[in-house]
Parts: sequence; C-alpha cells; structure tokens
Amino acid sequence: MGKRGKKQHGRSNSRLRADDDPLPSSAYDSEPPQQQHPLTADEFPLEEEEEKHGKYKYEEQSSCDLPSKFVLYQRSVQSPKGDISYMQKFFWTYVGGRVPLHLREDFCGTALISAEWLRSDSRRTAVGVDLDIEALTWGLENNVQKIGADAYSRICLFRGNVLHSLTSAKCIKSALLGSENYKSLRETEDNSGSVIDDDEADLVKKLEISEHVRDYCRRKESSFPAADIVCAFNYSCCCLQSRSELVLYFKQAWNAISEKGGIFVMDLYGGTSSEHALKLRRRYEDFMYVWEQEDFNIINRTTKISLHFYLSKNQRSLRHAFTYHWRLWTLPEIKDCLEEAGFNSVHFWMREMPNIQEKMEVEDYEVNDNVKYEEVSSFNQKDAWNAYIVGIANKV
Repeated sequence: MGKRGKKQHGRSNSRLRADDDPLPSSAYDSEPPQQQHPLTADEFPLEEEEEKHGKYKYEEQSSCDLPSKFVLYQRSVQSPKGDISYMQKFFWTYVGGRVPLHLREDFCGTALISAEWLRSDSRRTAVGVDLDIEALTWGLENNVQKIGADAYSRICLFRGNVLHSLTSAKCIKSALLGSENYKSLRETEDNSGSVIDDDEADLVKKLEISEHVRDYCRRKESSFPAADIVCAFNYSCCCLQSRSELVLYFKQAWNAISEKGGIFVMDLYGGTSSEHALKLRRRYEDFMYVWEQEDFNIINRTTKISLHFYLSKNQRSLRHAFTYHWRLWTLPEIKDCLEEAGFNSVHFWMREMPNIQEKMEVEDYEVNDNVKYEEVSSFNQKDAWNAYIVGIANKV
C-alpha cells in the first residue's frame, strides 16, 4: 500500500529533528495535507463507473495541460524529509562517530530523496540509480535544479540495474551539469559536427553515449566517497521476485557502503489487509490519489499495484499512471537475505496502520501522524503495518 498508502503524504517544510519529524513516505501511511478549499465528494469520481458514463476522461500523460505524473506521485506518495530524518536517526543509533554525508539512493526514480539530502547540508553528496530514464531526467530538471548550481557537483544519477555494478550503468547527469559544464559539453558536441538543436530529453540521450560524457561520469563516480547510507524506499525491493535476486541486491548495497561502516535502509508493508484486493483513496485539494492492489497470489506472494490520479480540473484522470508487479516479502525473509549478504545485524522499526477491517475499498484513508515508528523485536500481526528495515554494515 505504500507507506503512506505508499508514496506520499503532505509534509511540513519546517526544519526537522531526528526525533521529531513527520512520518516517511510510502504508499499508504502518509497524512493528507490540510486543504484550504477541500473538494466535495461530488467533485471526485467513482473511478471506473465515472469513466463508463463519460464524466471523467482518461488522458495519456502526453497531454500538455496535465500536471506531470511525477508531480502527482511526489505530492501523494513521498515524504523525503521524514525518510531522511529517520535515516539519520538510524545511523546515529547503530554507527555513530561521524556525521553521515554520503547517500546512495537505489530505485531512486526522480531522485527526490537525493535532492532533499543535498539541500539539507552543503557537504553532502548523493548517487542515485534507476532504470527509468524518463524519471531520472525529470528529476534532474525539476528536483536537482531547484537546489542551486553547486548541486550538480554533488550528485550523480545513473541509469542502471541495482543488481549490477555502476561500471555497467550510464551516467545521465550530462545535460544538466550547470551552466559552465553544460556549455562546455554543448561546444564539444558542436565541434564534433553533431546537430545540437535537440530538445533537452534528446540531448540527454545523445550525450549519454558521448565519450566525453562517459569520461566525465567515470571521474565523478570515482571522486564520490562510498556511501554512509544506502536506501531503497517505496517498497522497491518488492520488484525483486526471487530470493537469489534479493540476496544479490543486498550484496551490492553492502559493497556500496563505506569501509568505515554504515547502514542500509528499506521499507516494507504488510498485515492481513495486504493479502487481498484493496483500493485506498486519499483526497487532495486538486486531485484524488488511488492506490489499487489486485488479487494476492498466496502461492508466490505476488500482486499487481496500480496508482491512479483523478484531477478536479476539467474532470480528467491518469489511470495506471504507475503500475508495479511485486512480490510481498516477509520480514524473516528480508532478515535472512540481509544476513546472508553480509550485514552484521538487522533491526525492525514498525508502526501499526489504521485498521481496514477487510474492506475492499477505503475512502479518505488517513494516518495518525502521532504514531511513530518504534524499534521492535516482537510484533503481533495487525490488519496493516509499515516497517523500516535497517541492515548494519560494520566493516572496521
């Protein structure tokens, strides 16, 4: 369901302390933002029924007057400040001795967490890895760019598979290196006789295969310190559907952590409500977010998750804006795989979610922000729960 229901709750922009911060992102545990002008029930669809009768029009994302699906996702599913605050707390609790400055965000998508990580301290660096070139380039243009020119010297995003070394990944930082480097790269392309009147996305693709850019990215990668913290949020590890893949990924995460030691942090959801078809809705000022889980296969613990957005303006919808095929891992499976990959210890921080009581559909799903994540060694099954799982890598 997501942490929020997972990915996104509205968050305050105030500065956070490690022990007094909003709860992190996730599909279904985020708190909805306060609405100055709440929409009435009549302004929202009953999804498929409304579309059948023609009240809401399904739109492809290409419609120029629609908000980006990434904007809607970040607003409704992610809470980077909360995630970062908890990661800092975990680092100080289990490692300590230094300030965590270097982050690797796997399955980073639009790199929202990496961007917020850089914003919070000018000494920080971030490396992001994802397979989705559209999300990565959008994140550079819309998240990283807002931080300031120096951000480009402190972040490197890679299009690659988290199961493999970064040596096989492609750095896509090229087109947005900042004015000086960007101008230099364009001049390099121009001198080579290439046509350079492409739009930004095409330029990224072209520069991706440029030898000049590959050399730049190799230098940037080698100059980045090893990670103090590696994270994989928004239930991304559920994309890995075999035990061998999960262990391989955890080994890659362990290898990315500094020789001084560090932590790996991931999230997971579960509970009895997670093992059947489910639909959760959350209303925002100008749209409704819907988390839909199809039937749950108890043999291999797989399911299909779809995220939909219904916009109040012009009564348009983005159905299946994001779709995932997941294996819902259990906590003991995750712990065994982390230990097999080399992590010295594994810790669970959990919170109970509101009881859905076997309902197939839940309107206005809300979470009590006063319920914090707590470290547990025992946790009785609930209707719904969310967890941070923290693997400790003591390498010294």
